[in-house]
Formats: sequence, C-alpha cells, structure tokens
Amino acid sequence: MIPEHYSDSSLFHSSLLTLFLIAPPTFFSLTFLQAPYGKHHRPGWGPNLPPPLAWLLMESPTLWLTLLLFPLGLHSHNPKAQALITPFLIHYFNRTILYPLHLLLTPSKKTTPGFPLSVALMAFAFNVLNSYLQARTVSHYNNHYDDSGFFWFRFLCGLLVFLLGMGINVWADRVLLRLKSEGKGYVVPRGGLFELVACPNYFGEIVEWLGWAVMTWSWAGLGFFVYTFANLGPRARANRRWYLEKFGEDYPKERKAVIPYLY
Repeated sequence: MIPEHYSDSSLFHSSLLTLFLIAPPTFFSLTFLQAPYGKHHRPGWGPNLPPPLAWLLMESPTLWLTLLLFPLGLHSHNPKAQALITPFLIHYFNRTILYPLHLLLTPSKKTTPGFPLSVALMAFAFNVLNSYLQARTVSHYNNHYDDSGFFWFRFLCGLLVFLLGMGINVWADRVLLRLKSEGKGYVVPRGGLFELVACPNYFGEIVEWLGWAVMTWSWAGLGFFVYTFANLGPRARANRRWYLEKFGEDYPKERKAVIPYLY
C-alpha cells in the first residue's frame, strides 16, 4: 500500500511538471489557432453556453477546490499561509462571481455570441489542475514560512505587484463592458493603458500572477505566471490583428498587443 503522503507528493510533482509542459504547446498552438469565444467566436466547436454561465462554471474550481484543499495542508492554520491564499481567492471571487454578474447585468443591444462548452470544459480542467497546485503549495508544500523577515518582505513586494495588476485588470474589464453596454458593437477602446496596448485586461492579469509568483516564491507560482503569458500573450496579438483588420487606419498601429512598448 502506498503511503498517503507519498501518493499526494507524487501527484503534486506530476501536476507541477504538467503545468510547465503544457505552456509551450499552448503558446504555439494559440499563435495559429485562437480559442473561439468573444470576438474570435466561430461555429464548429459544439454547443454554446451563455457567457456568464460559462465563466461561472469554468472558473468555479478556483474557489470550491481551493477551499476544499487548503484546510487539509500542514500549514493551513499558519497566518502566513492564510495571508498568501487570500489574494488568490479575492482574484477568483471577482472572476468567478462578480465578472459573470457584470456580464449578466450589462445591457447590450447586440446579440452576444455564445461561449463554446468545449472551451469551457478545457478551462475547467486547467483550473482544477492549477487550483490543486496553488492550494497545496501554499497550505502544504511551501517551505519558506520559517524565514519571517524575508517572507514578509517578499509577500509585500509581490502583493503590491499583484494589486497593481488586479486594478488594471478590473479597470480594463469595466471599460470593455461599458463599451458593450453602449450597443455600438465593437469600437476602438480609448484612454489609459488602451493607448499603449490592445489588451490591458490581459496585461493586468499577467502582472497579477507575476506578483503571485513573487509572493509564493514557488515553482507552482512561477508555472502559473508562465502559463498565463503562454495563454494570454498569443490571444492579445490576435486581438490586435483583429482590431487592425476591422478598423484599418482608425486603429493606432503603435499600440502593442499586451506589454507596453515591447510585445
């Protein structure tokens, strides 16, 4: 009989390896084939869900699985572990509960394309993998809690980066939802970071998980940051191409895709 600790340790390290291994094919595949939702929606991907329901379902493991696994960890009662998991839960409360509610309550005169169930299921599977890794890292496998001085310095630095990214992400989402509510269809977003990049919402999320990687100082945190860029970077480039094709000379060509002045 395999001891429980060994079994979970093996699962954890296999899952961690998986997180790093899926990042390169995700980046290269999304460079050529965009996930068919939002402005890239197209038929042929099976039945569709209403977008608010899709977001709720596919992001939900980040809350229920995290809350289920966290109390099982050796460090679950450690205030440092509890401080670490809090920003993760706050981000995903916004993404799982508040963002779908905003989608649901935002009036639109245009018919919103559905969200393919197949894509939502793939995102659900990733969130199961990632929530397991982040929850177990913070509550069980993190070995940095004894170094109090360096821990709090790293935590506060990472938290500032995380909060900056989350502020950008939430602001950009609200701008896009406001434009949607005006019922004019797709328009060129203006103002703030929209003057520098096509997708400041994606930029904000990438910055968030960079902060998370610093806070947790873990391979799981780094893997999540790497995967976030692998997923959102190519989509941001595709969004920029879409804007250029749709709006032509009306779209500022100097805008980058997702990282100001660089990418």
